[in-house]
Amino acid sequence: MAEARVLLLLSGRPRPAGFAQSVCGLLGAGAGAGPWPTHCGLRRGQLLLSAGPFPGATARLPLQRPAFCPFAALDRQPPPPGAELPASRGVDLGVAVVLQSSDQTVLLTRRTRTLRVSPNLWVPPGGHVDPGEALLDAGLRELWEESGLQLPRGQFSWVPLGLWESAYPPRLSWGPPRYHHVVLYLLVVSQESQQQLQARIQPNPSEVSAFLWLGPEVAAAVAASEGGTEGPRPLSQDLPPSVVAMELEEGEVRPLALPMSTLLQTTPATAEGKERVSTGTKFALRLWLQHLGRVMPQPCATGARVDPGPAKEEENVDPLPPNQGPGKPSA
Repeated sequence: MAEARVLLLLSGRPRPAGFAQSVCGLLGAGAGAGPWPTHCGLRRGQLLLSAGPFPGATARLPLQRPAFCPFAALDRQPPPPGAELPASRGVDLGVAVVLQSSDQTVLLTRRTRTLRVSPNLWVPPGGHVDPGEALLDAGLRELWEESGLQLPRGQFSWVPLGLWESAYPPRLSWGPPRYHHVVLYLLVVSQESQQQLQARIQPNPSEVSAFLWLGPEVAAAVAASEGGTEGPRPLSQDLPPSVVAMELEEGEVRPLALPMSTLLQTTPATAEGKERVSTGTKFALRLWLQHLGRVMPQPCATGARVDPGPAKEEENVDPLPPNQGPGKPSA
């Protein structure tokens, strides 16, 4: 049997998180919007999560789920007729890299339309954590596989930002969930500028159809646009009508004027495949802005905390072993 990737510390004992139950709910998430502070053991290829402190915990991170999380809905009501959820599967572990340039912009990539899961969404580079793989290794590997970027050792710092409970399809109105993940967002701060990083990007056409860089002002508008996760905020009148993205067409990377309205799209009630920024990415952008000190943390009775600054690479969790880079794993 495969090793459990996400474990929950319940009643003093670790147990695998079950596919059909909400991780947030099992850890005591109430009816509020969250996020909920969660104590984490960040291990190689595995997460151990608890609502309270425990020996070996290495971080306390905000855990969030969308307001329309299908697993939260299934906790309150029986599954719809014909919806057979797997009883023997657990929750998968993913990692996503919020790559920040030295001039304070972050990289987003657009998933291709042909992908089976979450096509046409704007997200940070990321994917599954392999068994036994260090969490930072996994993030750097996914960054390299999707964008072609390898970050020189000693020229970046990093810190875990937060955790997102993800389902696909994301709403019950789209059909019963087929995938269930906890995604760890890692902030990786490069010493290189956006221009220097962009000069080395080589998008993987099987996964990425476009990429862009967001500054704090536009990121704040995007982060505030998802209904149901927070109260509506007025958008700045200074927002540009479009942002410059780079699109992959016929093997060439070309500039694209991406309408701001596309970045502000919310999750539709039905599976329409609209191009938009994923809800989890908007959560990660809020955490990034808090990290920069650009916005105040949202009021939260539980007091979710984000570490105030990037940790030195060698002092954080799961550092890259000497002489080991983010190489592509064997098939």
